[in-house]
Amino acid sequence: MVDVAKHEQGRSETTNTIKALLNEGQAVWQDDISRQMLQEGTLRTRIEETGIQGVTSNPTIFQKAIASGDAYDDNIKRLLRAGQNPGEIFEALAVQDIRAACDLFRPLYDALDGEDGYVSLEVSPTLARNTQGTIEEARRLWRAVDRPNLMIKVPGTDEGAPAVETLLSDGINVNVTLLFAIANYERVALAYIAALQRRHDAGMPVDRMASVASFFVSRVDTLVDKLLDAKLADADGGEKAKLEAIKGKVAVANAVLAYERFEEIFNGPRFAELRDNGAHVQRPLWASTGTKNPAYSDVLYVETLVGPHTVNTMPIATMEAFLDHGKVERTVDRDYVDAHRVMDDLASVGISIDEVTAQLEEEGIASFAASYDDLIDGVAAKRSALAEAVAAS
Repeated sequence: MVDVAKHEQGRSETTNTIKALLNEGQAVWQDDISRQMLQEGTLRTRIEETGIQGVTSNPTIFQKAIASGDAYDDNIKRLLRAGQNPGEIFEALAVQDIRAACDLFRPLYDALDGEDGYVSLEVSPTLARNTQGTIEEARRLWRAVDRPNLMIKVPGTDEGAPAVETLLSDGINVNVTLLFAIANYERVALAYIAALQRRHDAGMPVDRMASVASFFVSRVDTLVDKLLDAKLADADGGEKAKLEAIKGKVAVANAVLAYERFEEIFNGPRFAELRDNGAHVQRPLWASTGTKNPAYSDVLYVETLVGPHTVNTMPIATMEAFLDHGKVERTVDRDYVDAHRVMDDLASVGISIDEVTAQLEEEGIASFAASYDDLIDGVAAKRSALAEAVAAS
């Protein structure tokens, strides 16, 4: 695979599609981090040359980073000598990487007056249904990293939403993750406004508070297309054509309608006073934007969701593809009518978007929790493998 940093060498700013997205009001964050990227200068190059403006992480990303190679071995040995368990070792490693990444993005954060340059660290997925546990862990991680351009990732579940409001009221930046349903998006957008209003009413500043609402995209098509295929097996004639026409359209339509609500909420009266006092909007962040179906364009979930006050957090492969052949133009608010039509068509064939998004939320929680368990198991395995070397030293 071609490295993004090398791919950028010799590319002019006018043809750098990542930087060109900024002209449409969209920032690109890298959906990946590792100790190797930090040590070898790859992340710095992607900031300075490619033009990324932030980084997101999750248990799956850290599991892959720690399990591969030996970049973390010296730290694990040191923490092993200190008697730390696998969970404590992982957190220490993650905090160190996130701090280093925050420091790399700090000049951008300062230059943009806090509008971007953020690095996200997730609370344990095992707390997705635990409001108080989420609040306590988020506060602890915020203190441990101790960087103003950190965002703590909190699931936008029923239990996570009140934690989001509490943490933002505390002055902690929040990346609200695992959003699939428009109703859940709206809830966390209003929680953001309520938290900032509480701060403003208490005489606390709101101009450096930041949050993104991470709305997941491609996974919606993955599940909906599976449901459509099941119906197609028994369909014929016009019904078959109708089902085929919906495939690959629902994920984008769902995200577009979330953006429609974003515009209504943040251009409305509830946010007006806060805006006048310097508050930033809570940007929609398009997550899960790597294309999973090879029949679809590898930049489908980038090209169709370009617009002001948005972030697209891209896996490396998607970033490479977009740099190579991506098209930059404002698309996210081009046709709300068509997005509503797609969702109406979905309902007319007997598929409930509410049931789809509820299932995806549960699957997302389970998937991240499994990755976290694998991560801890991987750290434990490394810890055991290195124990003999520690004992001999």
